Amino acid sequence: MVQLHEAQRRAEPIARYVAPESLQDALDALAAHGASARAVAGGTDLLLELSRGARAGVDTLVDLSVLEGLDAITLQDGRVELGPLVTHADVIASPLMTAAGLPLAQACLEVGGPQLRNRATVVGNIVTASPANDTISALYALDADVTVASAAGGSRTMAITDFVTGFRSTALDPAELVTKVSFDALTEQRRGVFVKLGLRRAQAISVVHAAVVVTENSDGTVDDLRVALGSVGATIEMIDAAAAVAVGRRLSEAADDAAAAARAAISPIDDLRATAEYRSAVAEVVVARALRALANGAEAAAWPERPPRLATAARGSSQARQNGDVSRNTQRERREITDDSAVTAVVNGVERRAAGAAGRTLLDWLRADLELTGTKEGCAEGECGACTVHLDGRAVLSCLVPAARADGTVITTVEGVAAPDGSLHPVQRAMAECGGVQCGFCTPGFVMSAAMLADEGSDWSREQLLHGLAGNLCRCTGYYSIIEALLGATAADDPEDAGGVNGGGSRTDGEMAACDTGKTARDAAESTAGESIHEAGR
Repeated sequence: MVQLHEAQRRAEPIARYVAPESLQDALDALAAHGASARAVAGGTDLLLELSRGARAGVDTLVDLSVLEGLDAITLQDGRVELGPLVTHADVIASPLMTAAGLPLAQACLEVGGPQLRNRATVVGNIVTASPANDTISALYALDADVTVASAAGGSRTMAITDFVTGFRSTALDPAELVTKVSFDALTEQRRGVFVKLGLRRAQAISVVHAAVVVTENSDGTVDDLRVALGSVGATIEMIDAAAAVAVGRRLSEAADDAAAAARAAISPIDDLRATAEYRSAVAEVVVARALRALANGAEAAAWPERPPRLATAARGSSQARQNGDVSRNTQRERREITDDSAVTAVVNGVERRAAGAAGRTLLDWLRADLELTGTKEGCAEGECGACTVHLDGRAVLSCLVPAARADGTVITTVEGVAAPDGSLHPVQRAMAECGGVQCGFCTPGFVMSAAMLADEGSDWSREQLLHGLAGNLCRCTGYYSIIEALLGATAADDPEDAGGVNGGGSRTDGEMAACDTGKTARDAAESTAGESIHEAGR
């Protein structure tokens, strides 16, 4: 009998999707369904685990992302608090976070690409509890607390070092939800930084990453030092030995000794990304860089200017509700969706209804049930960006969104980007004229990201454009023509930089040198005069 590889085995389908009316209702739903239910917010980890059969026995999703008011980032009495629906994109866009929680903001910027960050939550990252998850080490270094609640047991708060109990395991009971993450805000005397080593510039799982928070005395000596290392063991590792050699000394003097102590304190793992020997060596380098940045006051030096979010609408301001396309109350009643239930969404300006959403991803639902096949499945893991669509004014990866989440939303796919008269969107025209189409498979995703970038703002620099497109992978490695199309340039100013999107590419001398007619993302923003892609596509 032929044995299938685990990647070939068909996962158990989700039979029921619950859209709760409140946080308490979500807790009640989890309690009612027991071990067969899982809470989902962004779903970027959970849906992948389900598709791989790593969550056997789960047939119900309780989706928190439909709830309002759980995505707040606040500062109360010197303490930063994050709600359970705060996404990585929310953290990156928050001036409070870059000032009071810089290591977490830097870690969030390293997670996936913009489309994934628009859905993935900080709480989801810590609940997955992988030692490679960037935000966990930042929260370790910040000495964060985690508050959880259940329908019957009230709430409890614990240190994040107690919340994570082992490799991909936490102290969270099946009927509990994380309701808050909090930590003391950074100050002039207490500063922090996050440094990561990956195998490529974006969309990279850490080889090693470090988060460091230092508290200094008035004379500039170290009062306390918290060093957290990730991707070196089964869990994030706190390096107490680094603090032991640094306390009482100036950080500039103690940096090399503390980094060496960090190397000596770990026994790294071997895996596909690196050997244990290599990890030991680069762990010292990563910690040293973090400490030197703090010693020089340069911890925020690499923070990008206005990083693109690929979003024009905040959570809770659904385009559907704004435009009156779909009747959806702000305080909605609980809805349970099965594959027999009809899901209604405004897709490319037209109200569409279809069943079969409970057990599908949004990508499969759009392609199989609505027959919108322009959106491509490239990896089904959220790494390539080929399946990018716009969901309520935000670019998302449709392979990692539950199809039932589409109920009551406004969606734009690549079929809806062009104007009603059939004329191409400026982004599409630019890519066609400058050879940015290439084999065409990744093109829909690039168009959707670039179109949202155009809607989001104008006057993007090359570096900002690279950040905006970091979630899109071109397997032809032909990023030059795509970048030049969207910049409207005649040739790459810096070939190495032009190839930086997801790792670069190549071209011969003079290729695309005559391409000076393409519209740029800036042109697209100006031509729509503030009108959204969703409206223009009707």
